[in-house]
Parts: sequence; C-alpha cells; structure tokens
Amino acid sequence: MRKISFVLFAVLTTLIISCGTDIDQKSANDALFKAQDLFPVPDRPEGQKDVIELRCEPIDTVRIAFIGLGMRGSGAVYRYTFIDGVKVVALCDVVPENVEKSQQTLLKKGLPKADVYTGADDWKTICERDDIDLIYVCTHWDLHTPIAVYAMEHGKHVATEVPAALTIDECWQLVNTAEKTRKHCMQLENCNYDFFEIATLNMAQQGLFGEVIHCEGAYIHDLRWLNFDEDGYWNMWRLKHLEKTDGNTYPTHGFGPICHIMNIHRGDKMDYITSMSSGQFGMTAYAIEKFGEGSDYAKRTYEKGDINTSLIKTKNGKTIMLQHDVTSPRPYSRLHLVSGTKGFAQKYPKKGIALDPNAHHFLPDSQLDSLLKVYAHPIVKDIEEKAKEVGGHGGMDFIMDYRLIYCLRNGLPLDQDVYDAAEWSSIIELSKISTENQSMPIVVPDFTRGTYDKVNTVTYFTK
Repeated sequence: MRKISFVLFAVLTTLIISCGTDIDQKSANDALFKAQDLFPVPDRPEGQKDVIELRCEPIDTVRIAFIGLGMRGSGAVYRYTFIDGVKVVALCDVVPENVEKSQQTLLKKGLPKADVYTGADDWKTICERDDIDLIYVCTHWDLHTPIAVYAMEHGKHVATEVPAALTIDECWQLVNTAEKTRKHCMQLENCNYDFFEIATLNMAQQGLFGEVIHCEGAYIHDLRWLNFDEDGYWNMWRLKHLEKTDGNTYPTHGFGPICHIMNIHRGDKMDYITSMSSGQFGMTAYAIEKFGEGSDYAKRTYEKGDINTSLIKTKNGKTIMLQHDVTSPRPYSRLHLVSGTKGFAQKYPKKGIALDPNAHHFLPDSQLDSLLKVYAHPIVKDIEEKAKEVGGHGGMDFIMDYRLIYCLRNGLPLDQDVYDAAEWSSIIELSKISTENQSMPIVVPDFTRGTYDKVNTVTYFTK
C-alpha cells in the first residue's frame, strides 16, 4: 500500500519557512499541494517508437481465438457469427460447459468446430500457435494484461475486455510490448460505440459544442446481487476486488467516450488526478440483509468505498469528473456529459442537448431526434440496423466487433489503441493512491512519452 505522509511534508515545509529562508508562504503552499509525480515516465527502450495510428498488414480472413467464455466471451462468439471475414479457430475457458456452449453457437450457424481448451494455462498454448491472428480476451481482470502481453510477444494482435490493466506497471507492459512488437492492442470499450456517445463525438468534432471544456463520465450500476452470486461467475473474483481495492476500480465505460471527445493523446493529455471515496456501507448492509449478521460475507472487510469521485485536469486546461458506484440502489448511469463554449449534451438521467443561443433549455425531443440523425457517426450509418438486430447492449457491442475486424482486414489503425488502454486503465491505481492519501493530486503518466500531440484529433478510419 502506497501511503504518503502529508504530516511529515507539512512539518518540513513549516520548518523551511520558520528558518528564515526566502521561500514565501505561497511557494510553500504550492509545494505542499503540487501534484505528486509518483510514476515517472521511463525512457523508451532503444529500438522502440510510438504506435499512434499504427497500420499493419491487411488480414483477409481474421483467425480468432476466444479466451474466457463467460457472459462477455460467449456473447462475443455469438456476435462474430454475423461478421464476414473471420474464422473462429479456438475456444478456451476453465469451465468446460462454457466452451461447449460457445461450440454449439458456432455449429448452429453452420460454422466449423473450433479447437477447445480448458486448462488453466492453455491460453499460453493458444498464443503460441501459428494459425491465429487475433486473441480476444474475456477472462477475469487479473489475466487481461498477462494474456495480452504474451499474445503480442507471440505475434498476435490482441483485443482485451476492460479494464486492460490493473496497475501502472501493467499499463507500461502493454505499451512497451505493443511498441516493441508493432502489434495492435485494443481495449474492448464498447460504450465508445453506443449511438448517443458516438453521435456526440461527431458533434464535438464538427464544432457543434464549440470548445469542449469539461466532460463527465461514470459507471453507476447496482451490482450488489452479482458480487455475491456464487453461481454467476468464476471463483468470486469480483467480490475479491471489492475486498482489496478502493478508488475507481472500473473506470473505462464512462471514461472512454469522453476521452475521445477531448482528444486525449491526440492533442491533449491528462495532467493530474485527485480522487476520494465515501466510506463503505452498502456491501456490509446488503450482506447482513441477504445472509445474516453472523454470516461470512457480513463479517468481511470491503476496502472499496461505496462512491468514488475523481477529478482530472488536462494539459490544455480542460476538466473531467469521473464516478464509480456499484454498491448503491441507484438507477444505472454513465453520465456522459459534454460541456462546451457553445453547447451542452448529457445522456443520463435525461438524454438532452442544449445549444446557443437558447442553451438555457434542452432542445425539444423532435429536434433532438433530428439532430442525432444528422450527426450520426459515419461508421454507424451503414451498420446501425444490423447492429440493433444482432444486439449486444443494444448494438454497440456489435459495432465494436465489426469495426475491429474492418480495420484489421483493411490494414487501418484501430479506433482504440494501446495508449487508450493504458490511460483509461491507469485510473484504477491512481485513484486508489489518491483516495488513500487524503485526495492527494497525482501526475498521470504520459504513456505516449511526449508524442501525445503528434496528431490533433481522434480519427475512426474508413480508408
């Protein structure tokens, strides 16, 4: 646990002032509250260069291995049966029933059987095969980075479920491996492809909101029942994370879409973060109510505070508010709030857009619907109907998968790169440390190592 002694720092600052040095009070305060650079950016290893807008050789038929076939993985296999130019080569999960279920999904669509793996370390064997192009990772969180790194080291592109990494060290592992191997590493952030989010991205890029100066995102989802569902997921791994980690443990769903709107590492970058959590009340109360006061679940210590709020300042002076709450009886929300000099948009609790010169009120629903049609993102227009038919959180999962394969088959940069994966995932450890240290501001590492302004906007390539 990384604890920083503010008391010691304050005492030293006071001593400096009292000793008659020329440091004035303002300088002392600046020193006391300056964001702490706890994770200095390491030099780029010799021979590596950035992978911003990385292009790789086109792949006519993308040969895929799915590792992890629980709720997310099995759903992905189903969606891929609707996408042309792919071949499912391997299916892997430590629960044999999950593998068989996905195998049947393929067979029902008249597709060839995939090779099956059920060993705990079989993912390594899969990555070592020479007849696979893409490793698609849907395991529990702790395996996301190890599998992604091993896959790239063995010549595979990788797409991993969120979060891509749990620590700053893991974030650097992903970045360095992608740069060294020149392989794609995409975090499967499906919310970037939800219809309202991607429409507001297009609106922002077309200047509808003026200069975007502030955004908000969140993951507010009452998951108390799921955390205690012993039959719902493998080895109770979700509950274990709530027991050991405070801060924002699942930041990317609300964060990814606004990072693209704000051009993070495409002209701007996160500068520093400060974070705080409420106390933990909800998990214990729910455990007592569900299992009894003397139960094992009720006696456990849950490090995760009920509600975490993080504030981020960017290099260009923009601000971001990010929240996380999975233990309160609240309506689902990702917030998705965009505030600019000429307009405003939000998705929750009421979907709305307000524009100058009448921004005091939201546009009428009929005008909003028309606006969303006009600003539908170009990548959505041709596949919206099919996406809604296939499904996956209303269609956004299908758009995500379709885009991944489209870019690989055409040799295009992916919509989300390894720096997205690292930046969005880094919030987990950064928020944890800030929360544990009285909301101390912490410098956010520049995972591009200074090339965050190499390009000046996010591009979802079509050619």
